[in-house]
Amino acid sequence: MKAIVLTKYGLPDVLQVKDVEKPTPRDNEILVKVHGASVNYADLAFVKGESLVVRLWTGLLEPKRKIPGTDVAGCVEAVGRSVKQFVPGDEVFGYGGGSFAEYVCVSENAVVPKPANISFEEAASVPQAALVALQGLRDKGHIQPGQKVLIYGASGGIGTFAVQIAKSFGANVTGVCSTRNLDMVRAIGADRVIDYTQEDFTRNGQHYDLILATAGYRSVFDYRRALSSTGVYVVTGGSMAQIFQGMLLGPLMSVTGSKKMCNLLERPNQRDLVFIKELIEVGKVVPVIDRRYPLAEAAKALRYYDERHARGKVVITMVP
Repeated sequence: MKAIVLTKYGLPDVLQVKDVEKPTPRDNEILVKVHGASVNYADLAFVKGESLVVRLWTGLLEPKRKIPGTDVAGCVEAVGRSVKQFVPGDEVFGYGGGSFAEYVCVSENAVVPKPANISFEEAASVPQAALVALQGLRDKGHIQPGQKVLIYGASGGIGTFAVQIAKSFGANVTGVCSTRNLDMVRAIGADRVIDYTQEDFTRNGQHYDLILATAGYRSVFDYRRALSSTGVYVVTGGSMAQIFQGMLLGPLMSVTGSKKMCNLLERPNQRDLVFIKELIEVGKVVPVIDRRYPLAEAAKALRYYDERHARGKVVITMVP
């Protein structure tokens, strides 16, 4: 089978298209014929191996796992002998380590049935970004109906899901994005949009019950200033400086007042995948895809993603 192979860390150009052996599922695994995968920050960080924290998981000197990819959508080709949830022919989506390939083996607990009302490519864009948005808003942010919620980076992969998920919880949503994305963020449900090139949301006098930061960089102190007296700030992405401030300063700042500052460590699970699936099936969440690339152009897809201007998700498709 064809796969995207990483033999050494570096820029996306180090990726190669190679013929590799088709995997065989273990007892609790299913073999998925991949129809689509998507690009996430985790994939780019894996390819670059640019921080010691990443390499502690992926291999210090060279990558232990050779095929990138974390999101997958496709058809079940074969099942291990102890698999109970799926049979060959089932359409699924979820988490598949090594999904930048024509086939991938995944645990039966890592995927759920694909919503019938979206394509494989749309389904492939969902898992990681949507679960980060959901868990940030619900589990860390404790979102409630009627709250004022601000999504910083509302036009990105996590942000587009966060806007829609927050609306599904009954929140009043403000999205922050660049000028060219204002109409798109309005179209997916934001009650108000702020062009960060024209207005500083931390200095306009507005305060929010919940702020979800998914992109870019703002000081944790800026975010704190924009919170209501009992507001919650959750960082799910953006620059390493923004992420590390949430990890290191957030807990200390939370101790000294009623405002809570925290970061999210995503926890993949079937229950939350089913929750997102049901939102998609009733039309409350619609995946937003910026660009599609064939498998052979995976390096180009990661380069585009690395520019950090994607509107929604970047998807890798399987072209015959």
